Amino acid sequence: MLTPKSRDLQVARTLEEFDVKETSVSQLSQAYPNIRVILLAVVELSYQDHTVRLLNGEVIHYCKLCICTGGVPKLIAKDNPRVIGIRDTESVQEFQRKLSDSRRIVVVGNGGIAVELVYEVTGCEVVWAIKHQSIGHAFFDAGAAAFFLSSLEDRGHKGESQVGSIRKQQKYVLDTSSAAGNASGSCEPKAVSGVAAAGSALGPDWSSDLNMCGKQAGRHIHVEYKCEVEIILTPSEVEAKGLTTAPFPERVVSQSPRLLGDVKHSRLDEDWPVYVQLTNSKVFGCDLIVSATGVMPNGAAFAKWCRDGEGEVSACIAGSMLTKRLHPPPPSLFWKMKLAEDGGIVVDPEMRTSVADVYAAGDVCTPTWSQQSPLWFQMRLWTQARQMGTYAARCMVAHSRGEEISLDFCFELFAHSTKFFGFKVILLGKYNGQGLGEDCEVLLRYTKWLEYVKVVVHGGKMVGAVLIGDTDLEETFENLILNQMDITRFGESLLDPDIDIEDYFD
Repeated sequence: MLTPKSRDLQVARTLEEFDVKETSVSQLSQAYPNIRVILLAVVELSYQDHTVRLLNGEVIHYCKLCICTGGVPKLIAKDNPRVIGIRDTESVQEFQRKLSDSRRIVVVGNGGIAVELVYEVTGCEVVWAIKHQSIGHAFFDAGAAAFFLSSLEDRGHKGESQVGSIRKQQKYVLDTSSAAGNASGSCEPKAVSGVAAAGSALGPDWSSDLNMCGKQAGRHIHVEYKCEVEIILTPSEVEAKGLTTAPFPERVVSQSPRLLGDVKHSRLDEDWPVYVQLTNSKVFGCDLIVSATGVMPNGAAFAKWCRDGEGEVSACIAGSMLTKRLHPPPPSLFWKMKLAEDGGIVVDPEMRTSVADVYAAGDVCTPTWSQQSPLWFQMRLWTQARQMGTYAARCMVAHSRGEEISLDFCFELFAHSTKFFGFKVILLGKYNGQGLGEDCEVLLRYTKWLEYVKVVVHGGKMVGAVLIGDTDLEETFENLILNQMDITRFGESLLDPDIDIEDYFD
């Protein structure tokens, strides 16, 4: 259930904050008497008859139907008791139970769940395997990653009350050598003029107030960069293959977060119930493997079916073609549910699928709008799921009344508010220069242990921003991006900490 935060829900025109809380069915029904909640699986949809058949045989008629089945985790190994995926409250509770008896865990993945998990886990060793050159690749670049890592390491020594001096704002251009290997075309900062470069799904704040502690003292994190899981092995398989395990880096006794990347491997390894061999040939033993490699749309059951003249049936399910000869063809052959290449249900600008009176919203769908805003893109986050659900409801009502509806303003600009490593994080527009190629520049300002501000400029106009910490710049930057004002004349002074930019552009 979505509930407003203590402050206003709407932070800016496209940016909002909210809480996601579990509530009982009875509470929901009491709050909204027009809602009927049925706790049963759907086993059949009849688009011709506009009916849904439930597991108990009950048939429900609909005028408009919206599919909101979300996404399913991409588990690196199924049916392995030592591998767990983090997706919903039940999986988090199972993880807490298994973690309490763990000496070491391996976390695989580099998305939001993995980042928050690594930060929150204490009382055990954590081996974090990521396929990128920096942490949190989907949300921030190497510079922001370095800011987070330095904050983790230094806070334990300097104290949270101390704040680093504000560095002079810096200007960067695209590093073409870095971009060459980046399929997304993101802008990675490179210093100029001799300036050094700074390097149901769970809802927002899902890890808050959770006890995620292993059976040891302190927190010990080791990151393995640019690698993935090659294979998961049992102790007997490790012995049979004659593999040498990599011991965890020498322990630093500390109650504060500590990332151990280049510490000499000197600690003797132990016996472990499961082992992970990475693509960099290293083998780590552990008690538990956490698969946090993202989700894929849960739309495979709504496939696009077709029939040829001889009764051969083809189904495109999540990008894979399956063929089977059926005589006679079943009624389901009349289904025309179209899926995108990523397995999501294709929706138009009014959230309609390829089937009449059937809509889709959230992680299960994939917008394929030909004229969408260049500053918006889908990222399958709680923020967008809420926006899509709200907009889909409005579309369904409008179509039922025969009214026209305009595309919601929230689709004008990608905007997301979250928290990482205890810091408030705001992402706006093409915050990593997505798809801009070489023709962009990056302005950067950061204060150690306090804030990190990054602005992406394209053609003299602001097209994206990353705000870490309490910068209070989100509304101003959102307006600058939406208005597409030429900011060339401001140059690097745009991020001058001595200039009150909010009042200037008010």
